[in-house]
Amino acid sequence: MLYLVPTPIGNIEDITYRAVKVLQDVDLILAEDTRTSGHLLKHYEIATKMSAYHAFNEHKTVDQYVAYLAEGSSIALISDAGTPGISDPGFLLLRSCIDAGIEVSVLPGATAIIPALVMSGLPCDKFYFEGFLPHKKGRKTRWEALAQMVSTIALYESPHRIKKCIDEVALYCGEERQVAIVRELSKVYEEVIRGTAIEVSRLLTERKLKGEIVVVISGKR
Repeated sequence: MLYLVPTPIGNIEDITYRAVKVLQDVDLILAEDTRTSGHLLKHYEIATKMSAYHAFNEHKTVDQYVAYLAEGSSIALISDAGTPGISDPGFLLLRSCIDAGIEVSVLPGATAIIPALVMSGLPCDKFYFEGFLPHKKGRKTRWEALAQMVSTIALYESPHRIKKCIDEVALYCGEERQVAIVRELSKVYEEVIRGTAIEVSRLLTERKLKGEIVVVISGKR
């Protein structure tokens, strides 16, 4: 059995009882960063063996883990924060297990997208998740497509590109398009910045943001 186990996005208490039990019971935990995940496992007194599984080694190691599972062992896959496979490693191993007829279980749990959408104050009955925009090639094309969507849009952005991102919302979607920057969810400095694209852009001229950021954009009217 392969388990995909969500881990806290900030507050270490945001983990389910079931997730802790699975991490205790499996034969192996695959972690995006063993140092980061080590703090979580230590906090919950989980002594399960852990190995690194990330974007730089997943293609080289996926077959060996599928074979390990096929022998009857169990693996839990975790990322640094949130649900594996959502802008984090996980899809390749999941697909390979499905193709090999290995049972897969995805536990419900922490993810930044849903609380950010709700906290934004924008309609979230229908939404589109973009993930991370391309840094350079294809970025303009993606913005042109996003600008035409009528549903609310959510995407991830890094602190050092957040000003550029909001400026691009103003450029491609219009200065009056409503946006919300939701950062550091569940942490001490949790914050939501709401306003039009031009208003938020002006605010970011005066201050620098830090931490994990979700940008929520209203759909085209």
